[in-house]
Amino acid sequence: MLGAIAGDIIGSIYERHPIKNTEFPLFQPLSRFTDDTVMTCAIASAILTGEGYGETIKEFGCRFPGVGYGSKFRQWLISSTYIPYGSWGNGSAMRSSPVGWAFDTAEEVLEEARKTAEVTHNHPEGIKGAQAVALAVYLARTGSTKAEIRAEVRKRFKYALDQTLEEIRPFYTFEVSCQHSVPQSIIAFLESENVEDAIRKAVSLGGDSDTMACISGGIAEAFYGGLPEQLERFTRIRLPEDLLEIVDAFRERYVRW
Repeated sequence: MLGAIAGDIIGSIYERHPIKNTEFPLFQPLSRFTDDTVMTCAIASAILTGEGYGETIKEFGCRFPGVGYGSKFRQWLISSTYIPYGSWGNGSAMRSSPVGWAFDTAEEVLEEARKTAEVTHNHPEGIKGAQAVALAVYLARTGSTKAEIRAEVRKRFKYALDQTLEEIRPFYTFEVSCQHSVPQSIIAFLESENVEDAIRKAVSLGGDSDTMACISGGIAEAFYGGLPEQLERFTRIRLPEDLLEIVDAFRERYVRW
């Protein structure tokens, strides 16, 4: 899941300042982790400890305020209930990559991804987005080819994955729905040559750059077998110690190259 976090940090600069090419400085002083990283770590922590997803997401959200949560999610965080709010936003998809590492069959991955989504994003599209990302990570880390990943995701979720980035980029704008950001993020991975390239391509669409790079980077890490040393170092030094401990504990238990 460090690929997802790297994508979030790199994309954070461009979330409100979109760029439409891949030629941008990768390592910038103001790059920072956002809600994508916090929620990814929350899901990883819940998997590690066996605690409920809703409880863990609330705990992490309150521990790390002001990192870019959407307005409905902020309201849910401070509420006294755990009632989901029917979201189809890509917040469900950005946090689901750990599921693709921790479970051993496609059906287990799909069921667990549903659970991670529905505590907040119980709209069918919100659930579908989380499942698509987790399944892509699972397929990538278990040896599927890009053609197989494309075919399986397209078959299960009816996402249109045949457009190229060159066709998408000129007309693409900021979009937070799963249905209009998850397929594009997966395409960025499918067209990539390595983890860095996947992140750059996701950012280059000029959309919700941190979340899209988080999704693409998480799948790419699983497919390419880890991060380059410089990219991993850049990512790790931007995480607080408590999040880094979760990353390392999760990798120790679940990640095998």
